[in-house]
Amino acid sequence: MKIWQASNGELRRVLEGHVFDVNCCRFFPSGLVVLSGGMDAQLKIWSAEDASCVVTFKGHKGGILDTAIVDRGRNVVSGSRDGTARLWDCGRSSCLGVIADCGSSINGVAVGAADNSINLGSPEQMPSEREVGTESKMLLLAREDKKLQCLGLQSRQPVFLFVGSDAFNCCTFLSGFLLLAGTQDGNIYQLDVRSPRAPVQVIHRSGAPVLSLLSFRDGFIASQGDGSCFIVQQDLDYVIELTGADCDPVFKVATWEKQIYTCCRDGLVRRYQLSDL
Repeated sequence: MKIWQASNGELRRVLEGHVFDVNCCRFFPSGLVVLSGGMDAQLKIWSAEDASCVVTFKGHKGGILDTAIVDRGRNVVSGSRDGTARLWDCGRSSCLGVIADCGSSINGVAVGAADNSINLGSPEQMPSEREVGTESKMLLLAREDKKLQCLGLQSRQPVFLFVGSDAFNCCTFLSGFLLLAGTQDGNIYQLDVRSPRAPVQVIHRSGAPVLSLLSFRDGFIASQGDGSCFIVQQDLDYVIELTGADCDPVFKVATWEKQIYTCCRDGLVRRYQLSDL
């Protein structure tokens, strides 16, 4: 992994230690620490200041495909090809539990604060005191077997299970009850957790896989396997295209203030500067 100075593109750090591909990485809220997951089934925490690997989590039996950070980052969640989602204690570098065992690859995970109207259930046993910030949180799992699963993060109890048109690749929360999930055949489902049986809407712009979804202002950003990346405003009459990737898949989108970053199979990270929309 490489850490760049965003203002001028200067390479600042190289983080080396994973074997095989690194599938996902994200900064902790502090901006000084990085969480990564790889095909070596390892989850690693790095110092962005000196590039050292501070902690390595082991326990998954398949590659880690996505991660989520709980609150300020005392706990993190990982989803893996081994079909499990795990909760980890960063301070003691230990696994606090298997939140879900799906029997199918977990391609995407998201953690969100639940609206008060949503019943997340009660834990069957007393949560560890090492669990910090898991109460009143939902965990969303985008699964390879066409299922989108939602659970109470602390309770481990099911909230809903939704069956889509194809494998789910990615998911994100828009609010305490609204969420988005994208499939391999190009559908973006918007669901309301309070009545998840029927989608609020399904957006389909092309048959290319939806690879990344991100809440943005009063809408969202999506990227797909055909090189398209676009911003959807809430009224949906208004779509902004982010061009440049041509036909290579855009794997991931990230935002920082008024800037949007995309990473593409062509080996480029692109930065888009947005004027006020």
